[in-house]
Amino acid sequence: MDEELILERCDLELEANGRDHHTADLCQERLVVRRGQPFPLMLHFEDRNYEPAVDTLTFTAENGPDPREEAGTRARFRLKDANTADEAGWTASVVDQEDNVLSLQIKALANAPIGLYRLDLDISSGTQGSGFHLGYFILLFNPWCPEDAVYLESEEQRQEYVLNQQGFIYQGSSRFINSIPWNFGQFENGILDICLALLDVNPKFLENAGQDCSSRSSPVYVARVVSAMVNCNDDQGVLLGRWDNDYKDGVSPTSWLGSVDILRRWKNSGYNPVKYGQCWVFASVACTVLRCLGVPTRVVTNYNSAHDQNSNLLIEYYRNESGEVQGNGSEMIWNYHCWVESWMTRPDLEQGYEGWQALDPTPQEKSEGTYCCGPVSVRAIKEGDLKTKYDAPFVFAEVNAEVVDWILQEDGTMHKSINRSTVVGQNISTKGLGSDEREDITLNYKYPEGSPEERRVLTRANLLNKLEEKEKEETGVDMRIRVSQRVNMGSDFDVFAHIANNTSKSHTCRLRLRARTISYNGIMGPECATKDLLNLTLEPFSEKDIAFRILYKNYGNWLMGSNLIKVRGLLVDLLTNSYLLAERDLYLENPEIKIRVLGEPKQNRKLVAEVSLRNPLTVPLLDCTFTVEGAGLMQRQKIILLSKPLEPEEDIKVRIDLLPLQSGRRKLVVNFECDKLKSVKGYRNIIIGPR
Repeated sequence: MDEELILERCDLELEANGRDHHTADLCQERLVVRRGQPFPLMLHFEDRNYEPAVDTLTFTAENGPDPREEAGTRARFRLKDANTADEAGWTASVVDQEDNVLSLQIKALANAPIGLYRLDLDISSGTQGSGFHLGYFILLFNPWCPEDAVYLESEEQRQEYVLNQQGFIYQGSSRFINSIPWNFGQFENGILDICLALLDVNPKFLENAGQDCSSRSSPVYVARVVSAMVNCNDDQGVLLGRWDNDYKDGVSPTSWLGSVDILRRWKNSGYNPVKYGQCWVFASVACTVLRCLGVPTRVVTNYNSAHDQNSNLLIEYYRNESGEVQGNGSEMIWNYHCWVESWMTRPDLEQGYEGWQALDPTPQEKSEGTYCCGPVSVRAIKEGDLKTKYDAPFVFAEVNAEVVDWILQEDGTMHKSINRSTVVGQNISTKGLGSDEREDITLNYKYPEGSPEERRVLTRANLLNKLEEKEKEETGVDMRIRVSQRVNMGSDFDVFAHIANNTSKSHTCRLRLRARTISYNGIMGPECATKDLLNLTLEPFSEKDIAFRILYKNYGNWLMGSNLIKVRGLLVDLLTNSYLLAERDLYLENPEIKIRVLGEPKQNRKLVAEVSLRNPLTVPLLDCTFTVEGAGLMQRQKIILLSKPLEPEEDIKVRIDLLPLQSGRRKLVVNFECDKLKSVKGYRNIIIGPR
């Protein structure tokens, strides 16, 4: 009788696999690999060598609570010789053998479900057999594998959209785009486990765990689950949305610096929703989860983003004679709106619709009964193909909807107003590839305004009247709101209504100017300035600049977290009773946070960052707080509370100890808050040298 082959131990080769599978930060204590790519193991036997003619080694990999071969969640496969051609399915092959140590490699299918797997080994030696548990491993999507549905050809793109743990979110206004740093931190301690838990508490898993785990082979399916689970409207999702400026029982959405703190809070609370999120927070957390799972993902911002509830691709504003919007504002133009794009094939759609797919985890409208949106092909949006799943009409409206303004007069009659200042879908932005610069991707979503291609797309989407209405509009008198310089928080400043009469006739008009604080999603705050000129004469072929002063004392206490003020001008031609509307959203710049690095940045060597800020206001700042975090620079977020008020024009400096555990380019991100200033952000790139 042959001597039984007994396994002494299995070496999972964590260091080599972490390096080769781009999971080194995740591979400290357990094996994390990517599908479609071999990963080596070393089997150490007790008393004798492995003999192919005598010993049969059969591996079993199982995923989920109900693993089944027909569902793809269970694979059973034999060890083959290194020269044996790859078979369909999971494979195991010999790499080398030295005495009683057998080196082999295992390769999962490129379309295997992602998640946690148990790996077992059955050894048959003649008439004897025994089984061994080799360990657990986590399988992720693989953008480096050409057979994987998330394959990205460019290494630079893989570095940016999968491996980069820092980025920027674009806010402000379409005329003044403001970038804030964000710590995605997808490889930080514990985040992968939280992302897998997110999949395991989703309603589809709770309803049918076997089917849900099987469906995780598809990035389309996983992305849709993530879109639903980042908000908590239907489930045990991560974030609770709130937009009313009352965040006393949680954290203001403007205060977050990154996704790591949010995801850890969610887990530590027993998967209760974290308070609070708004669009860029939802999008950024979704980006972290998808990058962690291996799906190339980026956050995008769309300026003048339409929220179309009834899918008619039309936003209608009903205004009083002062130009103020009436009604509940359920349909409106958001100053900006953030979502994510993920890269994947779309075998469920027609050819040409692969590539970037738009996903929106902000709970706005239901999709198939759930608050989620996408993935929908960005290319399909550009082509106006509104029959494409998922949620193409909603996303198309966000970048293309027509805006119509109606002025309701006291006698009950309504007049349509000409408004050339609000064009939906502007300056669609994402972080540039391999840089800290902004990339404009508007042309990915829509053809140039007025082009023949735009006409073709709008015809396909039944929105051609949008172009025809524009062409019918008279252009005799124009008005726009302009500012002469950048506007700093705390300053008094002038804006101007610039009016041009391009006709040979004189016009007598009434001009109403209003300024109100505004939230980024269009919710209006109190009025902070007003001006009313009853009889304004416009000479033939003339231009006028009407100055309009806005004072800090009138807006400082009423800003709504976004540092935005909406200035509106309504010009009424008293002879023809025609209306011309012009609007502009002004972004007030926060003071600069300065960051100095003291010491030589080296891996595993203590480092000090000095953070400073000057009070730009004429009043003291109370309850001042610095919050600091950075993937690879510190284990946990640090919060520094200042013990005394910061007087006008006074500088404050604080020092933060860092311990970089990884080398390479890292980003330290800082948030400052006090009673008068919110969401003051700063960052510093730090290149950490190897130890």
